[in-house]
Amino acid sequence: MVVTADSPVPTSPDEPTDPVVPTEIAALSAADLGAVVEPDAEAIAAAQRAMRLVELVREIEKHVASEGWDQNPRMFALARTSELARLEPELADALGPAAEDPDSLTPIEQEPLAHERALDEVLATTMWPPEVAGAALVIERVVLPPSAEDALADNDRAAVEEAAATHPDRQDVRMAVVVTRDGGRICALRLRSHDIDDEVLVGENIVPRLVDALAATLT
Repeated sequence: MVVTADSPVPTSPDEPTDPVVPTEIAALSAADLGAVVEPDAEAIAAAQRAMRLVELVREIEKHVASEGWDQNPRMFALARTSELARLEPELADALGPAAEDPDSLTPIEQEPLAHERALDEVLATTMWPPEVAGAALVIERVVLPPSAEDALADNDRAAVEEAAATHPDRQDVRMAVVVTRDGGRICALRLRSHDIDDEVLVGENIVPRLVDALAATLT
């Protein structure tokens, strides 16, 4: 029963409000009712894993965003928090309840990536050891309208970067990608023109090619 300002409220145990049970519900057996309301444990677990990834990619992107724009690519290894607490007991207090959660992941930042080195080359030569449960990558890119991209298609990389940097319709974006060994994938995208935490876009397939390239480092 939902009590509102206009609802009659019992004033004592002698004045109960009896619920009206529809006939079709009253006719259900206990087994039938259980079948109707019993939650799908597997679906709930999958939803919880998905929410964890959303929280994780937001945490990583926000961490990078706190240091402003015009950064080199940044990469993170994802360690199981419980395993990290076991290997580094002094971190257990800082990790809090997550240290007891077998599904919690903690990002560990790696050495900054050199801007001069092509990202596809970096990813092609990166191989994580088995104990790493996943990986995250945060990069900044300039996005141009399709008409501008078509005009620059035949130029070399240096010419494209120079033209993109001065194009009046350019959009600076930051992309964060998280992948896990069990198939989890999630992305976050922040526009420099809308540099607000609440306006960060989150989705599974925002930058699918970058997701695939990062996932390949775990195989």
